[in-house]
Amino acid sequence: MIWPEIKAKGKPDFTPLTIHLEQVAMVAEKVAIGIGSNVEVARYGAILHDIGKAHPEFQRRLDKEYRIGDLPFRHEITSCLFISLFDKTIQPSLIDMVIAHHKSLRRDVREKGLLDLTEEYGPEEVFEFHASCWEEWSPKALDILSELGINVKSISKTEAEENFFYVYNYCQKRFKEKGYSIDRGILEAADHFASAFIDKTEFYTQRLFQKLNLNFYSRTHPQYPLSMKSAESNKSHTIVVACTGAGKTDFLFRRCKGRIFYTLPFQASINAMFQRVSGELKKDNPNLDIRLLHSASSLAIKGNTVEEKIIQGHIGSAIKILTPHQIAGIIFGTSGYEATLIDIKGCDVILDEIHTYTDITRAIVLKIVHVLKNLGCRIHVGTATMPPVLYNQILELLGKENVLEVKLSDDELDQFDRHIVHKIDSWKSSFVIISQAIKEDKKVLLVCNRVQSAQQVFALIKEKYPHIPSMLLHSRFKRGVRAEMETKLIGKDKKGQSTGFFNTSDKACVVVSTQVVEVSLDISFDLLVTECAPLDAMIQRFGRINRKRDEKTIGTLKPVYVIVPPKTEKEAKPYDLQVLQDSYAQLPENEVLHERDIQQKINAVFPVIEMPEIEEHAIFKKTGEWTIHELTHRPKSFLLERLEIDSVSCILEADEQRYLTSNFEECIQMEIPVRYWSVCRFNQLQERNKPFVVPNSAYTEESGLNLDTLKAAKSDINYQIL
Repeated sequence: MIWPEIKAKGKPDFTPLTIHLEQVAMVAEKVAIGIGSNVEVARYGAILHDIGKAHPEFQRRLDKEYRIGDLPFRHEITSCLFISLFDKTIQPSLIDMVIAHHKSLRRDVREKGLLDLTEEYGPEEVFEFHASCWEEWSPKALDILSELGINVKSISKTEAEENFFYVYNYCQKRFKEKGYSIDRGILEAADHFASAFIDKTEFYTQRLFQKLNLNFYSRTHPQYPLSMKSAESNKSHTIVVACTGAGKTDFLFRRCKGRIFYTLPFQASINAMFQRVSGELKKDNPNLDIRLLHSASSLAIKGNTVEEKIIQGHIGSAIKILTPHQIAGIIFGTSGYEATLIDIKGCDVILDEIHTYTDITRAIVLKIVHVLKNLGCRIHVGTATMPPVLYNQILELLGKENVLEVKLSDDELDQFDRHIVHKIDSWKSSFVIISQAIKEDKKVLLVCNRVQSAQQVFALIKEKYPHIPSMLLHSRFKRGVRAEMETKLIGKDKKGQSTGFFNTSDKACVVVSTQVVEVSLDISFDLLVTECAPLDAMIQRFGRINRKRDEKTIGTLKPVYVIVPPKTEKEAKPYDLQVLQDSYAQLPENEVLHERDIQQKINAVFPVIEMPEIEEHAIFKKTGEWTIHELTHRPKSFLLERLEIDSVSCILEADEQRYLTSNFEECIQMEIPVRYWSVCRFNQLQERNKPFVVPNSAYTEESGLNLDTLKAAKSDINYQIL
């Protein structure tokens, strides 16, 4: 290896520049093949993109020796000083790949894009700074380029200046154009991938853009009516409306032809869906590349600004299981959106349980549908219940003539009557019911609307039934711990065999949960007590009771108990009080809930749907026009202000050192999803996903992160940002 002392990355990896460029080039070639782009251009752009890091100023700053107030040094600019080594015909594509692969060309959040710097300092000063010591270091950069297969020649400082102004003039014109750059997306995706995997890059690159074998989902069974329906159609898109346990997931997969993005609601257990799909497809796809993307975004706190960067995951996987947050960047133009765009373009996208979304999320998802259709994606929507207004909006977006519509008949729905609904006045009233169920060795599920309520109910369960197996499940556990808990809850090992825990137990047990239990967790308990929620959410919760279907269970009815709605808007949060009251009124009392009646009840609760207007925030308009400037991105997204989700992550103080020295996958396991405003006053790391560091006292393995304890800790100066 040539010039190993010239580094591309700082601690903890200190990756030599030559190795990093080769790794990024390796991925870029694979990406170009996968999306049908020019492979040679992709390789050249990847090799060129960071060669500017050979400049001694970058090497000095890599060790953080620079002074505050130094003129910003951007290695992307210095890299472009070598553009004349390449054929004129491909130079525009190479500039697209290199000049803005980190910063927006203009109006960057920290005003460090090329056009920001030239406007502030003037192009001549920007060039002189980035070409300083040219004779000292440019030969080393040329040596590295030659080592990587580029035909090099000596470049004088005069030629470097000509290159700079060629790039500068090109970017001025490019900025005036509207749209997105596939070339920029390729480089962003390849750089992200190689930076995450480092020495394992070659191994993981071999698994990208695999062709899936989905034969597993051709299984049929008369008790799962959707499995008996044909998925063959020349129509590109799909809408399936069917109750829980009817075989929706299998049917949606049968409609897919290429790589798959499987999208679940924010509160869903994407861990459980990941494990389920992995297990089902592994036999027919021994090298299956399936990825799990969590809903946290990376928020970099710099000065008084907050920049949101959608976590991309890695391009080219056969299946991605994620939430809409990871693909919403393509409608808002946040950092890295082009990498997401080229990854998803032309793929199959499953939007499962779309009815559970909130009003703002629903509006965002509909806009995502609009963009994905424009990108040639095949879109498959699955839902247990859907208000007609929403159904018709999706149908209009996709074009009715392009959509295979599938619903169950009333006779088929009658086979799914499983619950008798009872109404009670409080949690206090439920404990007589719970005690009796435990005596009868029943599996009991208790669902709360907020984490704090779930923690309080769980504490009571532990106090009253200390010898009964119990579990608390919500979103604010370490991701690795939550995945382990969900596996234990489902009660099956990797081979699908019963472990005898919780779901597969034949003894009494109690699980306390929040909304995370509503979607994608394949469990079948005997009794439910739940706080009142919107009717569509309650139907999902009911679906975790008496879910198992066989000849013996069909026709069996099991009880669900719903607590009366609270009296104030504040107590009703995160839901609308009127919606809770209307939902409660639609439930039968001490009677069977008939599946064939649910759609009518949903229509009564949601006669109209609030659809916030997000068109002004979207970079893709109803007219089909892209309005974002080329080679730019937006520093702040509409998501941050409106989505009430766990949008950042935190780690415990005890995990900080291990987090800084662990690989990407291990780091993810230590992170706890949380809302930004809950942790924003704590110190934030600048490595990996930039988690906030919170005190150990706010977390236990049994109860997760306690926000009340966290609030108290904010007064401790040891944990605050100084």
